[in-house]
Amino acid sequence: MPTDASTHPSLLRRVRDAHDHAAWRAFDRRYGPLILAFGRRIGLQVADAEDVRQAVMMNLARTLPGFRYDPAHGRFRTYLGRAVVHAVAELRRRHGRLRTLDVDHAAPETLDASWQDEWVRHHCRAALHTLRDEADPVHLAMFDAMLNGRSTATIAAMFEVSPAVVRKTRQRLRDRLRAIIARQIRAEETGDA
Repeated sequence: MPTDASTHPSLLRRVRDAHDHAAWRAFDRRYGPLILAFGRRIGLQVADAEDVRQAVMMNLARTLPGFRYDPAHGRFRTYLGRAVVHAVAELRRRHGRLRTLDVDHAAPETLDASWQDEWVRHHCRAALHTLRDEADPVHLAMFDAMLNGRSTATIAAMFEVSPAVVRKTRQRLRDRLRAIIARQIRAEETGDA
């Protein structure tokens, strides 16, 4: 996930202008994959998930010009989640019963929990993307081996380094991921996404 969206002026403020095509492209790059992943997570086919993404973007283009981000009224992720769930329900009504999805009978808490879980995954994917752009390739290869379940001893032998180097690399990259995720969340919660 690209991180090219500027924070000054914030992306949420910029997309209020339907003619700011660069802002809308950045917004879609940032949130389109999240919407698609959520749709797939709840059982939509790829084409239906894409229809939901497009419907959400069109609805947001209509509603965001009047949107004023106020953290006291809730988080942007909740606002976006409601827009996505609404688009899923609309798709379902338009196309009749979708064989793989039963949104009408799903408890709101279940959809909310699925949305929140996908939001976390979204931030992890975005942070990994950022980390891959800025970290040393050898350290990334070691980190990938760790993520794939290889032991510290195995990785140390693979890269001809000590286990202490592997542990230090893991700690540094994990700390960097946490910092990236914290920055992403801060930006969204302050409206500077």
